[in-house]
Amino acid sequence: MFKNTKTFSSFSVDDSQKAQEFYGETLGMDINLVEGMEDFGMLELHIEDNNTIMIYPKPNHEPATFTVLNFPVKDIDDAVDELINRGVKFERYDEEAFNMDEKNISRSKKGPEPNIAWFKDPAGNILSVLQDN
Repeated sequence: MFKNTKTFSSFSVDDSQKAQEFYGETLGMDINLVEGMEDFGMLELHIEDNNTIMIYPKPNHEPATFTVLNFPVKDIDDAVDELINRGVKFERYDEEAFNMDEKNISRSKKGPEPNIAWFKDPAGNILSVLQDN
């Protein structure tokens, strides 16, 4: 039924302007207000291959407790350093369980798990950069 349907993802934020600044300026992504929905603060986050993610304001927003966006990167150390330079703070989870290093990167000890580092957007939603092997 949905095999040939163009799908998209969405998530909420508590402040569209802060989200637009964070995703557009801090992360350097292509983001804009949805035409005709400017008064509602609806945003379109444009990603590769002509895909979009909708970001919408929600007065009673509660941050996701899971990762809403994953950004594969060629070099996780470079990506983390660049994001830190842009003011992003990385999350620190259980050091032993996640094998966290001094940059708050979870380093894979062995197996298929990628090296990954988590951070939050201004609304508290969890994002990550992960090593694209």
